[in-house]
Amino acid sequence: MEAVKVKILREGAVLPTYGSEGAAGADLYACLHTPVDVAPGETVFIPTGLAMAIPEGLAGLVYARSGMACKRGLAPANKVGVIDSDYRGEIMVAILNHGTQPQQISHGDRIAQLLLTPVMTPSYEIATDLDETCRASGGFGSTGK
Repeated sequence: MEAVKVKILREGAVLPTYGSEGAAGADLYACLHTPVDVAPGETVFIPTGLAMAIPEGLAGLVYARSGMACKRGLAPANKVGVIDSDYRGEIMVAILNHGTQPQQISHGDRIAQLLLTPVMTPSYEIATDLDETCRASGGFGSTGK
C-alpha cells in the first residue's frame, strides 16, 4: 500500500504509528503546548498538528483507544469521527470525559486511533417497494427472539 501524505502543521506533531504488527488502527497523538484538563462531562478539541491527503475512495475513521476509554473514561465525543478524502485541515479529536474524575491530556498522549477504510458513495432513489427479507421491518432486539 502506498504511503499517505501527511503535512506537519504544529511543532512537535507526531506521525500516526501502529502499536503492533497486526494493529488495524494507527495511534493519533495530542499536539499541545500545555496540558489540557477535561472535566467530567466536558468535551475538548485536541489538536494532532497534522493534516492528511486521504486517498480518494477511502475515509479516515477516528475511534477510541481502548485503554484510554476504559481506564480513563476519555473517548471521541462523536463516537466515531469521519475524515473525508477531500478534507485538508488539521485533524482534531473531540474528546469527551465520560468518567467522574477530571482527566488531563498532555503533549504526546495517544488520544485516538485512525483506520483508513474503503467507502462507497452510491446514489439514492425513491422506491415504492423494497425486496422482502426474513427480518422484514424487525428493529431493535428483533433478531434475538
